[in-house]
Amino acid sequence: MSSWLPVHYKEHYSRSLRHRLVKVNRKALWLCVAISVITLLHSVLRYTRPEYAHLTSVANITAHFQWTADAMHNASTNIASEYELGSNGTRRANAVLLMLARNSELNDAITSVKELEQRFNRRFNYPWVFLNEVPFTDEFKESMSSIVSGPVSFGLIPPDNWYQPDWIDEEKAADSRAQMVAENVVYGGSVSYRNMCRFNSGFFYRHPLVQRYKWYWRVEPNVHFHCDTDYDPFLFMEENDKLYGFTITLYEWPKTVATLWDAVKEFIDANPQYLPANNSMKYLSNDGGASYNMCHFWSNFEIASMDLWRGEAYSKFFEHLESKGGFYYERWGDAPVHSIGAGLFARKDQIHFFDDIGYQHDPFQHCPRNAEVRRARNCTCNPFSSFDYWPSSCLSKWEQVLRS
Repeated sequence: MSSWLPVHYKEHYSRSLRHRLVKVNRKALWLCVAISVITLLHSVLRYTRPEYAHLTSVANITAHFQWTADAMHNASTNIASEYELGSNGTRRANAVLLMLARNSELNDAITSVKELEQRFNRRFNYPWVFLNEVPFTDEFKESMSSIVSGPVSFGLIPPDNWYQPDWIDEEKAADSRAQMVAENVVYGGSVSYRNMCRFNSGFFYRHPLVQRYKWYWRVEPNVHFHCDTDYDPFLFMEENDKLYGFTITLYEWPKTVATLWDAVKEFIDANPQYLPANNSMKYLSNDGGASYNMCHFWSNFEIASMDLWRGEAYSKFFEHLESKGGFYYERWGDAPVHSIGAGLFARKDQIHFFDDIGYQHDPFQHCPRNAEVRRARNCTCNPFSSFDYWPSSCLSKWEQVLRS
């Protein structure tokens, strides 16, 4: 303070300064308290209310900006993902748990989600995406938001990705459905089932809510997970150069794919450059590719890279299949379509059998074969009930291919 001020002014100035400092300190104190309370409340809500975590996530906030799906996808490759670290501090892959479900399947969907959360995701908090051809009800969204540990999103499937295309000859398609009903083919008369197979074959990985992710774990309503998964299968796939993972493999019903292999051979003959030398043709065909042996990976369980489907080879392959109309003129399933795509366009060593994941989709289940694994993972399944080596399983065929 300047020495030329009068003494009484100095005393007044000092008292005034102290008074202002006290007022400032009190404001700062209350501001710090308020910030601390808000931060604490935010943290508690983030970890106890998944719907709040979703609403306040970076992904949800930025989704309100009018960016295109391509721009969002490109941006996500250049900046750190909000999902790189789980709440337990573990590193995570750019991955999502994905379910296609109807509102009427709420109870079955809850069964699947609860089990996978308990057995796996409560440790890693990966996000969930639910897709439906009609808007989800508030009941569905509230129920799912209350049981998942990570962020959750609900998406509407675009009509042209779901419904039968206008160019399909409906009279021909109807005749085919009637014939399959007469022959007792499962879902032979269902158009909605065909819509689902076509969507899962060529469109799910293009949905705006899924575009930002590279890896996915497909989950269906009313499936069961019998063992703890205490490691991250997405990181396992990523770090070991894998592209497609399965738990069950079996034979397809020939009547549903009568001309599928003819379309596959047409594509192969016109595009041999897409097939790596070490592919899995021997898993798909017993005669060097002349015919299809009906083996496929059961796609209701998939842990896979969407880059496989988004790549040039599979994209052109799906366009070729789409042009044939076989999803509606026959009943081409996404399981054989995905299996043929993975078997032809990936190396056989890039396809992984998740023997250590106990899984059930009625009427079949897979139980880990190793007793030590079953004990370590707290498995509740019976290995003697496992589908692995039933006559209708293709697992022995797959193991022969890996050894060759």
